Amino acid sequence: MNIDIPKGYRFAAVHCGLKSDPSQLDLSLIVADIPATAAGVFTPNLVCGAPVLVDRNRVPGEGFRAVVANSRCANACTGGQGIRNAEEMAALAAQTVGGNAQQGLVMSTGVIGVALPMDKIRSGIVAASQKLTATANGFLDTARGIMTTDTKEKYMTKRLTLGNGNTITLAGICKGAAMIAPNLATMLAVIMTDAALKPVAAQELLRNSAEESFNCISVDGHTSTSDTLLLLANGAAQPTPLDGDHLELFAKTLRELCIELAVKIPEDGEGASHLITIDIDGCKTRGDAKTMARKIAEDALVKTAICGADPNWGRIVSASGTAGVRYDPKKVSLKLNGFELFKNGEPVPFDKTIVSASIRNNRATHILLTFGEGNSGIRFWTTDLTTEYVRLNSDYTT
Repeated sequence: MNIDIPKGYRFAAVHCGLKSDPSQLDLSLIVADIPATAAGVFTPNLVCGAPVLVDRNRVPGEGFRAVVANSRCANACTGGQGIRNAEEMAALAAQTVGGNAQQGLVMSTGVIGVALPMDKIRSGIVAASQKLTATANGFLDTARGIMTTDTKEKYMTKRLTLGNGNTITLAGICKGAAMIAPNLATMLAVIMTDAALKPVAAQELLRNSAEESFNCISVDGHTSTSDTLLLLANGAAQPTPLDGDHLELFAKTLRELCIELAVKIPEDGEGASHLITIDIDGCKTRGDAKTMARKIAEDALVKTAICGADPNWGRIVSASGTAGVRYDPKKVSLKLNGFELFKNGEPVPFDKTIVSASIRNNRATHILLTFGEGNSGIRFWTTDLTTEYVRLNSDYTT
């Protein structure tokens, strides 16, 4: 994949001792050489991390110089000291490039209820600031530095040319493999662009993009304490804030980038053997469709059926009936991997061996459920539920 780096950003990641393996990066630093507009969406979980509380009070806004993120420790449920530690992290990150304490943002991920080892964090930020680079390798390192149980770094870049001939770039990184049921954004994600945006516009664009991407994925139905999605826009390639057709084009590209980035999370879901795409069509409202999709995506019996390559359509149809959305069961139809299993409220004869093989022999599984109640729909992504997922999460802290 070609990696296009937005102008005016530098990146670095180091191992500062949060992870036991010295070969694994555990602290990432992103700096904007030109002060950037920042927007963010965050976890709605009442039990949220200190970094969420700090960032939520600062964005949307202007003049941001740095984002620092650590893995292995979520800095959540850590009281007043946790807030002070998060504020210090953000301040140190901004100060390494000549900014003031309010020009930094902070993210943390990992185990809940553990205090940050600030001596390691402080030395890590200094070390990272000495490695800052505008190269693709530096960008990839920042993606690796926020990984916890992820099996690979997650990133995406896109370019678009405006009507005035200026080319602008968007680049994003994210992490997440479990504790995934965003209702705002995702575990941790940062998107950078060298376009200029006004704070209000940046916030609206990010929230709308999150709703169609990060808010449409689930692995296990658990909304994290740390979920944070940030957008930085520094204007290095297009100094005039986008508006009109240029803003619409940017919004479309941002939405596409967010979707492609978000899907990488369930694709890498802990222990998952299948990435499941759920299309819900024919609902009265998009809200109904989303409620239905999330219910099916997080149903343990649906997820285990896919794990076992069992085309048990009854589990899917039954799950839809418990979502709290009113519909006529006689209008419901279901296709699994393109095979029609249920139509207008009645089962359709099909070859179970063939349908089962289509699940077993492919990592991607597609569910299409139509309701005949209206014209609204949604696309949602989830994973199957495997014994490996249970093993990974049963001994996470021990």
